[in-house]
Amino acid sequence: MADFSRRRFLRAASVVSGGALCGVLPGLPRAQTEPAFDFDISLAQWSLNKAFFDRSLSPLDFPAVARTSFDIGAVEYVNQFFMDKARDKKFLQELKSRASDHNVKSLLIMVDGEGDLSTSDEARRRQSVENHYKWVEAAHQLGCHSIRVNLHGVGSAEAWHKASVNSLLELAEFSKPMDIKILVENHGGYSSHGAKLAAVLQEANSPYCGSMPDFGNFCYQRASGDLWDSPCVKQYDIYQGVADLMPYAGAISAKTFRFDEQGNEPDIDYRRIFELVKASHYSGYVGIEYEGHELPADEGIRATKRLLEKVRSELSAQDSAV
Repeated sequence: MADFSRRRFLRAASVVSGGALCGVLPGLPRAQTEPAFDFDISLAQWSLNKAFFDRSLSPLDFPAVARTSFDIGAVEYVNQFFMDKARDKKFLQELKSRASDHNVKSLLIMVDGEGDLSTSDEARRRQSVENHYKWVEAAHQLGCHSIRVNLHGVGSAEAWHKASVNSLLELAEFSKPMDIKILVENHGGYSSHGAKLAAVLQEANSPYCGSMPDFGNFCYQRASGDLWDSPCVKQYDIYQGVADLMPYAGAISAKTFRFDEQGNEPDIDYRRIFELVKASHYSGYVGIEYEGHELPADEGIRATKRLLEKVRSELSAQDSAV
């Protein structure tokens, strides 16, 4: 589980250049020797979204697929594939058992479709907060460390900011007894503006609130005002965005769309991204989230895994050479 202590936030913020800093402790001593850079790899259920949507793959089979098809020992669930099962204890226990049978860790649940946590309509905002409670409980039953929530946002940035902070703190108060963290992904709208989302997390200032940086979701305004479909007209710099959000990171979504002949993602400089991850002293999982169309899902997942392993190896070797 990622360490969400305020001390870690402060230490991480002090080393991420250009990020939205949440404070620096003067004279904080550095370790004499830093451990070699490392991270574990997990699989986001969304990578196989087509198979789950057309029901050719059952949500209960996800942990087995992660282990047997990809040799990945940790998973990130998406509630869209079992929307009616949040309070189904039998289903959740079966999913937990299958994960255990394959020695797979359940890390988090990505929560969608439960209302607007950042609306200035107080009644709707409160209802959305309450809608998320059952997923906190489900994550606890599965043995996860977090749920991922959305703070898309409409209206003024100021109103979005205030509502977002209130919702995060209310969710954190509910989740604290279960030791479940509330992570926000840059996932469209204001949430995809790295500095704005970092400012929300800075004000929330809770060890139970954090970020889930996604390398591919930094478009914060589209031509038709929608979240996903129309052309992007305002794009936040992805490297600055990762730097902004890493001080608060409790999970990372390694988004990929396509690969060149060398196995790199041509639109995302993974080496540069992971230099930022390394600088933040992040020590949690990095989740594969393949969203491309050029390769079938299974091949895209394997290509992303190879890319992550290559970058991890290169940066670890760099440490060894120092």
